[in-house]
Amino acid sequence: MVIRVRDPFATLLEPQRAMENVMGSDWFGARTSGSGAFPLINAFKDGEDFVVVAELPGVKKEDLDIQVRGDTLRIQGKKTISYDENASVHRRERAAGQFDRTLSLPEGIDAAKVSAEYRDGVLTLRLPRAESAKPRTVTIN
Repeated sequence: MVIRVRDPFATLLEPQRAMENVMGSDWFGARTSGSGAFPLINAFKDGEDFVVVAELPGVKKEDLDIQVRGDTLRIQGKKTISYDENASVHRRERAAGQFDRTLSLPEGIDAAKVSAEYRDGVLTLRLPRAESAKPRTVTIN
């Protein structure tokens, strides 16, 4: 006996999925945000710093290239998956290949002071605000 569970809303989402497939195809270039994007990113403010955390399981540190230019952060790299020469792949769900993710940053980031830490497949970037972007108290004479 086979039990099948059907989502009654699945047909309502079909047009959205079709559009995501088209927008994510090579015709429009790589996805830069949202569902299916790689790496998955969380970005938040922590005190005076802007912090970006990216999940990059299976990616080697030396295969990453991180750039900050103006108000744009770019994370590029490649993920490789190797198999034994005698292996015959039965199912392939883990993606491999080149990736390129771009994120708009808030104004006033000091690119010269950006720091990066990569541990256990998680990249953490701390992007401090430039001194000129911080509020300044003005004394009245």
